Amino acid sequence: MIIGNARRLLLWDIDHTLLSMPGVGKSWYVTALGALGVELHTYPDFRGYTERAITTEVLVSHGIEPTEENIRRVWQELITASGNARPRFAEVGYARDGAAAAIAAAAGSGAVQTVVTGNLPEISRDKVAAFGLDDHLDLEIGGYGSLSAHRPELVSTAIAAAGAKYGGQFAGPQVVVIGDTPRDVEAARHNDVRSVAVATGDYGADELAAAGADVVLGDLSDTDAVAEALLR
Repeated sequence: MIIGNARRLLLWDIDHTLLSMPGVGKSWYVTALGALGVELHTYPDFRGYTERAITTEVLVSHGIEPTEENIRRVWQELITASGNARPRFAEVGYARDGAAAAIAAAAGSGAVQTVVTGNLPEISRDKVAAFGLDDHLDLEIGGYGSLSAHRPELVSTAIAAAGAKYGGQFAGPQVVVIGDTPRDVEAARHNDVRSVAVATGDYGADELAAAGADVVLGDLSDTDAVAEALLR
């Protein structure tokens, strides 16, 4: 089902929107801090936060100065852990119902698609590729968690990169952020673009609507409903 002719830029969140890998992030932080000789005792809140914000919080809560050097040491350990675990991703995670079909339907409409995610670029690629969700996503123009502790900056970065690569300017209702947390919604609102929230994470439909989502879906399983929300 293809709806509308307007050019679209779709910015997909990854975790709990396109796929889920419960507990993996925490286990990787255990490994990363262990490499620094520190035992992880305080788990961060991953929901909608960027990797830069999460890593900074983890370092501070464990008495380590969050210098750029220390942040990047942790990131390298996370990237290594992801690469080592990738062959087993299907054992610990799964693609969300309808995710691949939704991406394919949007691609059929001519939409430009990428990710805006708290993940690091390398881990983002590992995750979407492992579940076959990368065919229609231009990961070169994504907004990643290494960029900023503030999620709205990830959205603006991706919009600018898409405009530079594909020509013209994406703005307003042409741009849609798809995610599962109020922070995804807030990032869209901050950039004056549309948001489609999916209640597939820790937040219910009422909470996502209260955050100001333009559309709230229970999940991505109804491809026609998702296409209507993204491409109208």
